[in-house]
Amino acid sequence: MPVSSRRSFVARAAGAIASLTLVAAALPVAAQGYPTRPVTLIVPWGAGGGTDATARIVGSLLEKEIGQPVTVVNRTGGSGVVGHSAIASAPPDGYTIGLATVEIGMMHWQGLTELTGASYTPIGLVNADPAGIQVRADAPYKTVNELLAAIKANPGKFKASGTGQGGIWHLAIAGLLRDQKIDPASVPWVPSNGAAPGLQDMIAGGVDIAPVSLPEARSLIDAGKVKSLAIMNDKPAALYPNVPTLKAAIGSDWTMAAWRGIVAPKGISAEVRDKLSAAIRKIAASKEYNDFMSSRGFGVVYAGPDEFGKFMAKSDAELGATMKAVGIAK
Repeated sequence: MPVSSRRSFVARAAGAIASLTLVAAALPVAAQGYPTRPVTLIVPWGAGGGTDATARIVGSLLEKEIGQPVTVVNRTGGSGVVGHSAIASAPPDGYTIGLATVEIGMMHWQGLTELTGASYTPIGLVNADPAGIQVRADAPYKTVNELLAAIKANPGKFKASGTGQGGIWHLAIAGLLRDQKIDPASVPWVPSNGAAPGLQDMIAGGVDIAPVSLPEARSLIDAGKVKSLAIMNDKPAALYPNVPTLKAAIGSDWTMAAWRGIVAPKGISAEVRDKLSAAIRKIAASKEYNDFMSSRGFGVVYAGPDEFGKFMAKSDAELGATMKAVGIAK
């Protein structure tokens, strides 16, 4: 081939490659075979907790579904603001996702951030652990109705703990009292660094009620040191089916749960969202995931993207109303 012909051929080939590159760049990520590299799963809370454990089992199973490594990264701080912000501000390409928690419907009411559930692309709700009403095993109250009657008759006498001021379990008991036409201030809240220290304080006699989840109280319930009077859910817990719901116990429709769900930054393509949501749906239904969660007493609750988005909006509204009633919303 003459030199001039070879040069012409090379130029045409280079032009064709450039055109194909531009076309590929214009295609949705999923159309290019998403995922083609590792995915990061951000956890807004520390290693070793329930949220971290849930993220790590989801991450390990997601690797099998998408054929790429999934790295779990804990981004803590700011009462959950740091990690949730990191998820929201990541590039919307599907390579950074996160495990959002119930606090996303609480932080903005406290003036900590402007982020809400609407700041993300919902992928799938994977867990919910309803609050319970835990008291010491030797407490004289056999039912939640007896406890509420005692609170009403002795405002200020009974203290509760299990999380920080304005945390999910604080709102659980405050919302119940409000639902029963009892002033939430009737049960002073003693802030703690979580359910475990709150439960220990209750056993020691420092507080009287720990409105935390049943999985968190499980070891103490099984040890006979704590008893659960009711669960704030519309159906009994598989872990302790004999613990009545509030509906069954006192006719109340009040529910409250800590929940966790996979989200992505707002703006990812529909193709990537659908691929991730299909994988999460499969994981939530898998025996491996359900066995893992059951072994820890964690509840498995699944909702797809649209339903999960509505769930977050409803949770946000209910939390906001309760926080305003308790006087901790700004």
